[in-house]
Amino acid sequence: MKILVVLALLAAVACEREDRSFRSPPPATGRSPAPTLSALTPGPGPSGAPPGNPYDESAYAVSEGKRLYEWFNCVGCHAHGGGGMGPALIDDQWIYGDAPANIYATIVEGRPNGMPSFRGKIPDDQIWEIVAYVRSLGGLVRGDVASGRDDHLHGKSSEQASPGQPPQQAFVPPASQEQTR
Repeated sequence: MKILVVLALLAAVACEREDRSFRSPPPATGRSPAPTLSALTPGPGPSGAPPGNPYDESAYAVSEGKRLYEWFNCVGCHAHGGGGMGPALIDDQWIYGDAPANIYATIVEGRPNGMPSFRGKIPDDQIWEIVAYVRSLGGLVRGDVASGRDDHLHGKSSEQASPGQPPQQAFVPPASQEQTR
């Protein structure tokens, strides 16, 4: 008799052990993008981005970045890396630096005088694929990782043929130098 009472109590307690809420919203919908008040953010890099690109070593990711670069109409301003309304991406003149975290921050936050912010419009993994492709345009990824495919309307040779370049430091405008004196 005691055993039946103990089993009944354990069964009653066990029913409440696993409470599942099927009506709660997914975590992504509960977030609202916070307004950016300054460039200072906690974490390892700009916008909380990690300092390195997880896709810099993946040929598939660079190819996907190339597809997304055209899909999100980056070619509208930067052409196929040669520049237009936006700066060229195939040279060693990087206004905000060529580190993966800097390019990520440029895409997410935007830049004054033209570059729109894509925060909340492009998922992080796709932003990193675009970053990997943009770095391949400047010859900043290994040649065997860069896309070997060349589109017939592309104005330059494939990214594999781009010479490697050492990373450049971020450009400091002359107005900023005068303010520090």
